[in-house]
Amino acid sequence: MAWTTSDKVMALRERSYPFDLFAEMMDGWRRHLAGRNASLLAFFSFLSMFPLMLAAVTVLGFLLDGNEELQRKVIDGAASEIPVLGKTLADNPQSIDGSLIALVIGLGGAMWASTKAFVGLQSSLDDSWEVDVDDRDGLPAQRAKALMGLTIVVISQIGTLTLSAIVSAADLPAFSNLGIVGATVVINIVVIAAMYRFLTSYPTTWRDVWLGAVFAGLAYTALQHFGTLIVQRLADTENEATATINTILGLITWLSLIGITVIMCAELNAARKRLHVNRNIGSGKNLDIAIRN
Repeated sequence: MAWTTSDKVMALRERSYPFDLFAEMMDGWRRHLAGRNASLLAFFSFLSMFPLMLAAVTVLGFLLDGNEELQRKVIDGAASEIPVLGKTLADNPQSIDGSLIALVIGLGGAMWASTKAFVGLQSSLDDSWEVDVDDRDGLPAQRAKALMGLTIVVISQIGTLTLSAIVSAADLPAFSNLGIVGATVVINIVVIAAMYRFLTSYPTTWRDVWLGAVFAGLAYTALQHFGTLIVQRLADTENEATATINTILGLITWLSLIGITVIMCAELNAARKRLHVNRNIGSGKNLDIAIRN
């Protein structure tokens, strides 16, 4: 018997809704093999990161060609927040160069890995909502949703970087950074809520996904900031081989935490929905647990 349905835990679940919600979320994490799904999401995110960086540097090269002052402002205000790439650009701004071949390779690699990541996220969300395999979206719909998700994320990240660049270029007061953080949190919450809402085959509503999106948005924003600092600190060593290894390990750990956060909060949404349905039918929760076991 799983710990989430033991007699003592069930007694606590009956007395406390927050604990009941937590236990239901962890039970869903166990039954849906969500740890595996989070690892798969982190893997394809890792594969997509470097092609995306290549494409980003190439686009910056086209846009900032010949404008060294603007290059420096963009690097100081936005690109410095990007793991690994930011330090490289800060040390050598001239490395920003526009190349059509690099752009094609970068976008092609990023497109392949990113769509795989979003398809994996769709499967994870369907697992969370316990959608039957035969009722899930087919390949064309999955790819279309993956492209939609990728477009939303890219637009949101461009918006975040643009805000940072504007603040840096305009030499606004330091407290303006708090506004940027707040705007970033809101953007992340909205983007994650859209992912939860539209990428699954389950007919979710905004009400179904808002709680998990809030927690995931806050956690993701924190991981964006502190994860970047940790990765950069690990890479800050004179030994080039050690720096490379530390960077890879740091990135994998960082992306794994993001994957766990996103999937765990998706399980939170599904658990909240199950409890809501079960409470509405009275003894439905005990029947549901009995059927599982």
